[in-house]
Amino acid sequence: MLEHGGRLRKAALEYCIEEGEWLDLSTGLAPWPFPVPEIPMRAWARLPEADDGLEHAACDYYGTLQALPVAGSQMAIQLLPRLRRAGKVGVLSPCYAEHAEAWRRNGYIVREVVEQEVDFFIDSFDVLVVVNPNNPTGLNLTPDRLLDWHARLAQRGGWLVVDEAFMDNTPQLSLAPFAHQVGLIVLRSFGKFFGLAGVRLGFVLAERKLLKLLAEQVGPWAVSGPTRTIGQACLRDTEGHARQRARAEVASERLASLLKQHGFNPQGGCALFQWLITDRAEVLYEFMARRGILLRLFTHNSSLRFGLPGAEADFARLAAAFEAFAKENP
Repeated sequence: MLEHGGRLRKAALEYCIEEGEWLDLSTGLAPWPFPVPEIPMRAWARLPEADDGLEHAACDYYGTLQALPVAGSQMAIQLLPRLRRAGKVGVLSPCYAEHAEAWRRNGYIVREVVEQEVDFFIDSFDVLVVVNPNNPTGLNLTPDRLLDWHARLAQRGGWLVVDEAFMDNTPQLSLAPFAHQVGLIVLRSFGKFFGLAGVRLGFVLAERKLLKLLAEQVGPWAVSGPTRTIGQACLRDTEGHARQRARAEVASERLASLLKQHGFNPQGGCALFQWLITDRAEVLYEFMARRGILLRLFTHNSSLRFGLPGAEADFARLAAAFEAFAKENP
C-alpha cells in the first residue's frame, strides 16, 4: 500500500511520544470536525436505505443533478478503472498517488504529465485524471480549461476525471454543475472539509449511465446507515459551511505567513494546507517529529505539506518549533 499522511500511531511508536501529545498536521483535514448528530437506533439496526435523503442533500450541496455515495472517494478511485477497457491514461502530477496506482494496477498505460504538457499529450489519452485544487501543490485550474480538456476527450469517447477533494472552499470553481455531461466524472470527498475522515464518505458525480455501472461495482449498502445520517446532517448545515470556509481561509493565510516569517516561502496551497519545497525537507520533518509535530513528507521532490493548526495553542507550538529549528540549524 502507498504511504499516506495521518499515520499517527506509527509516528507515536517511532518517536516514543504518546498519541495524545502530537500536533498532527500531516493530513490536510479541517481541524474543526462538524458536530455529529444524534444517530437514531434504526440507522444501526436496519440496512441502509437509498431514499433517505442523502443523495438529495449531496446534489443540493454540490450543485449537481445526481450523485452516488461511496465509502470514501478512495473507493471510486480504485473502481473506476474497471469500467473501461485498458488504454492510455494521463495523470496531472505530482498529485494524490493513488490515482496513477489504481490505473496501473488495472493494466492501463499511465503517463504522468505536468500542466504544460497536457495539451500536447491529451489527444493520445483515453482518460485524463486531474486533482483540482491539486494535492499537494495547491494548483487550481479554471473550469473553462478543464471543460476544454473534457470536450477533446469526450469527442473520442474519453473521460476527464476531476478529483475535487479540496474544492469545498471554492465551490464556484467546481465542475459539479457540468457532471451530467458524458465523459466527465467528478469525485468529492466528505471527510476533509467537514473534518470527519473517519466517517468514510465520498460522492461520485457523473451522468446516470456511468453512475449505474459504478453502483454495480460498489455493490449494495456500501455506505452505512449511521454514515448516511451524519452525511445528510452536515451537508444541510449551511451556517456550518460558511463558518468552516471562513476559519479555514483565515488559518491557511496565517499558516502561510508563519512559514514565510521563518524563511520558508510556500510554493502552493489551498484553504486546508500549505505546500513547501525545500532542500531541508527531511531535516525539518525529523526536527518537528521529535517535538511531536507530524508533517507530510514527500521525499521524491523534497517537499512538505502542512495541514492547518486548529487552535491558538497549536499555532504557538508550531511557531516555537520553527524558532528552535532556526537556532539549531542556522
